[in-house]
This record gives sequence, C-alpha cells and structure tokens, in this order.
Amino acid sequence: MNKDKILRRLVIKAFHIDKVKFGQKNSICNRLLTIDKEMSKHLVNSEELIEDININIINPGQHDIYVNTIMDIVPISTKVLGKIGEGITHTLTGVYVMVTGADSKGKQMHEFGSSEGLLKEQLVLGKAGTPSKDDYIIHFDVTLKSDIPYERKLPLSAFRACDKFIQGMRCVLKELDGRDSTEAHEYLDRIRPNSKKVVIVKQIAGQGAMYDNQLFSDEPSGVSGGKSIIDMGNVPMIISPNEYRDGALRAMT
Repeated sequence: MNKDKILRRLVIKAFHIDKVKFGQKNSICNRLLTIDKEMSKHLVNSEELIEDININIINPGQHDIYVNTIMDIVPISTKVLGKIGEGITHTLTGVYVMVTGADSKGKQMHEFGSSEGLLKEQLVLGKAGTPSKDDYIIHFDVTLKSDIPYERKLPLSAFRACDKFIQGMRCVLKELDGRDSTEAHEYLDRIRPNSKKVVIVKQIAGQGAMYDNQLFSDEPSGVSGGKSIIDMGNVPMIISPNEYRDGALRAMT
C-alpha cells in the first residue's frame, strides 16, 4: 500500500483577545492587547503621500459610527517558524484591523463604488473575512494628500502604513509562548497516491488602482516582501492549500 507523502506541515496557534486598549507600548498579556498610542505619528512620516492617520478602537456592538470607505479587513498573524504555508504561525482571535481611507478633500479611496457611511450599514459581520459581533475592531483611518492623480501608489501608501502598524503587534505576538495559546490546529499538505487530484480555481482581480493582490509576503496577510499580481502580469499561480490557509494571498480590494 502506498503511503501518503507529507509535503508541508503548518501549525496555527490562536491567542484570544478579550480586551483592546491604548497604552505606552504594544503588548499582549492575559488576553489584553495594548496598542502604542504614539505609533500613528511615526507612520505618517513614513509615507510621503499620507497627510494623517487616526487609529481608534471600536468595541463590540459599537458600530453606529461613520467611517470612510472600507479598504480591507486584516487579521493579526505572524510567522514564528518557517515561511508562509509551513512551520508555526501565531494569530490573534477576537480582534481585527479595519483600513479605511479618503483624501484630505474627502474623496474616497475607491474605484467602482465607495463604502463610506455608518459602519453597521457598510460591514456585514460574522462572514468569512469579517469580524463577528463580539470582536474588537482596530480602525486604521488614513487621510491621503489631495490633488494627486488616482493611481496604485495612493492606496498602496495606506496599505504599507497599516502593514507597518500591524508589524508592531506581530513582533509582540511572535514572542508569546505557544503553550499558552487558546487553541492550536495542525494542517498537512499531503500527496495521496492513487487518489483523485483536486484543484480549486480562484479568480482574483489584477487591474486598476484598488484591484491589486499581493502574493507571498513576508508575513501572513501582509504587504512587505510580497509580489503584486499586476506586476507579475496576471499570470496563473499555483499555491498549496496551506499557503492559502496561511495568508499567502492578500486581496487589497
């Protein structure tokens, strides 16, 4: 009998967060996530197209607030061992980062339809890729400089700044003892001889300013180190189940 061949082993360890607050530095302790309240000042200076950044904490159930166009919902995950798709990944549950944006004159960061308005009317909770009603949302709102032709460089500035913001939390998350995780899951990419071969085709957009996608960034669902599907000429890419599961594809739409 032919045995299964294991190609990759991925372990995702989740740390649940019960409370999010601002403080003097980034930290995770006793299910409390503390965010450095001074980070936005440094992030503004890191991107020349950004005029201002406001970071707010949205508590569960407090969604009756106005937001600019929602550019992305991003999980907070980091590689502890190995590269995307294998090794060990730490991730936070109970909290997500939401990126929104407009320029200083109020022009929304969108191409074919904006989503500014009351958050409770613009975000459907509890779906794949969105927070649940009980999750905290870290609202990362970017104000970009106005009177600049709408090109990829504008939204990418916002995404890069947010990635740097999340990296500050990733650095803390990396240092947590995996034995203290709330839950852990093991996933194996394997070859089963003489079994059916299954391929899932996922069509993603790769054109314009907002319809960009990053592949194989340094961190799960990250930006830094990734390759743009547009810059690669929109060629088909083959990724493993574990690479997909581990955040190899970052859809920035």
